[in-house]
Amino acid sequence: RTAPAAPGGAAAHARFFNASAAARAGQMNVHKETDENSPERPFDFTDENYEKIKTLLTHYPVNYKSSAVIPMLDLAQRQCDGWLPLAAMNKVGKILDMPPMRVYEVATFYTMFNREKIGPYNVQVCTTTPCMVRGGFEVRDAVKEALGNIPIGGDSPCGKFHLMEVECLGACVNAPMMQINDDFYEDLTPETAKAVIQSFKDGKPLPKGPQNGRKGCIGPEGKTTLMWDKPPGPYCRDLDAEPVPPPAKK
Repeated sequence: RTAPAAPGGAAAHARFFNASAAARAGQMNVHKETDENSPERPFDFTDENYEKIKTLLTHYPVNYKSSAVIPMLDLAQRQCDGWLPLAAMNKVGKILDMPPMRVYEVATFYTMFNREKIGPYNVQVCTTTPCMVRGGFEVRDAVKEALGNIPIGGDSPCGKFHLMEVECLGACVNAPMMQINDDFYEDLTPETAKAVIQSFKDGKPLPKGPQNGRKGCIGPEGKTTLMWDKPPGPYCRDLDAEPVPPPAKK
């Protein structure tokens, strides 16, 4: 849409990408009291997670154990299947000797923490500049369509998927991309994005990483570094996996 007229009646020629403010992850970072999201709701870490916490706390000085708040909140969110109830935040604060408000401040600052219950597959589509110029908005719209035309911040009718539009996820060289839970799906087109969503619906997720036949983030000229025989990769990619073949051209 065209921007409003400038003061004095002069026309303003600036244009915006969106007609309205984009709905983003930060809208979920507020507290809404429910039976499942109240201080009275019991929460405790599992024995397995207490062992992880014991190891985690060894990474920080005793007088700075509050530094473990982010990984502990992540652990709590994973135990709760992708969201962070109030009782879990209170438990983290108790273990770390932190005032509850300081824990809430962290949990509501970072969009990686979901303050409302969501579907088990959290689909995060990046639309920051590198992804945008490579078709990120088209990928986002294709994902919305594949999930039943749900709004950003909504859950699919089947309850299995939650959709978020996010800022940079750090895979710009493989733009456009999206993240589903911990895994990156990259080099997407609207068609391959829909295929990824369908594979999750079918219970047979496609291999993570590039969806156009590319190996990792190697360029069209192939490997250009002599530092490694095999470049290391982050947890979100499986460098030993066979590349996903590019879709057949129609």
